[in-house]
Amino acid sequence: MKIALASPPPRHITSHLPFQLFPKSFLQSKAKVVYTLRNPKDVLVSFYHYSKCCKIFKDPGTVEEFLEEFLSGNVMYGSWFDHVKSWLEVKGRPNVFFNSYEELQQDLRGSVEKICHFLGKELNSQQIDSVVENASFQKMKDNPKSNFTTLPDDFLDHKKGKLLRKGIVGDWKNLLTVAQSERFDRVYQEKMQGVSVTFPWE
Repeated sequence: MKIALASPPPRHITSHLPFQLFPKSFLQSKAKVVYTLRNPKDVLVSFYHYSKCCKIFKDPGTVEEFLEEFLSGNVMYGSWFDHVKSWLEVKGRPNVFFNSYEELQQDLRGSVEKICHFLGKELNSQQIDSVVENASFQKMKDNPKSNFTTLPDDFLDHKKGKLLRKGIVGDWKNLLTVAQSERFDRVYQEKMQGVSVTFPWE
């Protein structure tokens, strides 16, 4: 937090915190949150591959083992289900904007325009073009400022994997078996029961 406060406003901070661990002062502040969520099956796959190369995470084991750990919330940052539900409780607030990885993939330009409007930053067409170009997966994958290639080997084993791997929707189909997918669906239905929001992957 000290590093953030040392930077002049407007500040941009990235966080994985669930809402219950987020600073309560946020509710009375002018700060804005852009909350991006993703199909939890794709989150699992991305998390699994990243855990293999990130040395601060425990070894994920087999896909079957990691699936059970993920579904039980016994992973870094806790349960995906609890995390999403905690932020859904403040979804209607004017300083919280929800979008999804799937929407970014489907219409990056439209998503950029919506985010800019939410932040009160109206950009011209040329500026939006620049944002869209630099926010593309390939540009970010090639950019050392966003691809983690500058991190030391004692944090990330670059020989075992990369932060930015494929950048696609639906990669879970290439890793999970039919039985594992069905197991995931059963837990998803149980954990998300009562949530009235419809997600892009449903």
